Amino acid sequence: MNNDIRCLPTEDTRINSSPLFQKKFNLNLSKSLRSIWESFVKKLLADPNELQVWQKVDRYGNIYWQAYDPATGKSFSSGTQTDMCMWIEQLYRY
Repeated sequence: MNNDIRCLPTEDTRINSSPLFQKKFNLNLSKSLRSIWESFVKKLLADPNELQVWQKVDRYGNIYWQAYDPATGKSFSSGTQTDMCMWIEQLYRY
C-alpha cells in the first residue's frame, strides 16, 4: 500500500507574508488603534451631563441612530437622522 501525500510548494504557502498583505494588515491595524484611541479621548473629555448621540451598524449592515440624555434619563433610537433631530428638538423645547 502506497500513500500518495503531496504538500503545497513553499511559494504558495507564503501568500499572507507578502509585502502587500503586510502593508494592508498594518494599515487596518493602525486605523483600528486610532479609532479606539479617539473613542477613549472622547469619553474622557465628554461632559457626563451632555446629550450623547451616536450611530450604530447592526450585523446586517443597517445604520441607525441612538441618543441618551443623562439629565432626563430619556433615550431614543431611530433609523433616520431626521427622526433623531426631531426627538432632540422636542426634548429641549419644553
